[in-house]
Amino acid sequence: MSVSVPATTLNVVLNGFFEDNSFVSGSEATAADAEIFKALSAAPDAAVFPHLARWHKHIASKGDAINSLKAAEAPAAAAAAAADEEEDDDDMDLFGSDEEEDAEAEKLKAQRLAEYKAKKEAKGPGKAAKSMITYDIKPWDAETDLDEVESLVKSIQMDGLVWAQAGKRIPIAFGVKKLQLNATVEDDKVSTDELAEKIMEFEDHVQSVDVAAFMKL
Repeated sequence: MSVSVPATTLNVVLNGFFEDNSFVSGSEATAADAEIFKALSAAPDAAVFPHLARWHKHIASKGDAINSLKAAEAPAAAAAAAADEEEDDDDMDLFGSDEEEDAEAEKLKAQRLAEYKAKKEAKGPGKAAKSMITYDIKPWDAETDLDEVESLVKSIQMDGLVWAQAGKRIPIAFGVKKLQLNATVEDDKVSTDELAEKIMEFEDHVQSVDVAAFMKL
């Protein structure tokens, strides 16, 4: 008899798996991660599935490179099987009614949620995933006061955002220098693009903003 696993139940299972694992197999993304990623119908809600959302966001950042990920040295049978179950979500159980499947799925969902909640409460608050972003901020001309630019940029305050104490002044050309400034962010709270857009709001001082480097902490 085949049993279909609803997307919500799958998210619960995967969220529990990625609580203790960064990737499906090993210490880096592989083809197994790509397979799970493509099987998910939508990005998971970070408020409900924080660990799965962190993994999904990281894999999504690879863009088209997802399709060229290499196979893992050892197959991650449990996680891959869970994804296969979601792909077969519309399969008909020839030996049982839809009502029975729904009841079993709801029972499993409630059980998994209760186990996850109990485990989370026992462990206490987990360490938030963080990244360090290096921004290259270019002024309009050599007359622009980079000290003022730095003060304006650091006036941007967001929950989960910490600016470096001092930025660097790097020569570009014709006497013009750019401001290079580091920011440490909590991945679930601060978006790289959103922060860049806020910097660009100082349009009288800032000509362009680029991400020079991005590193997971």
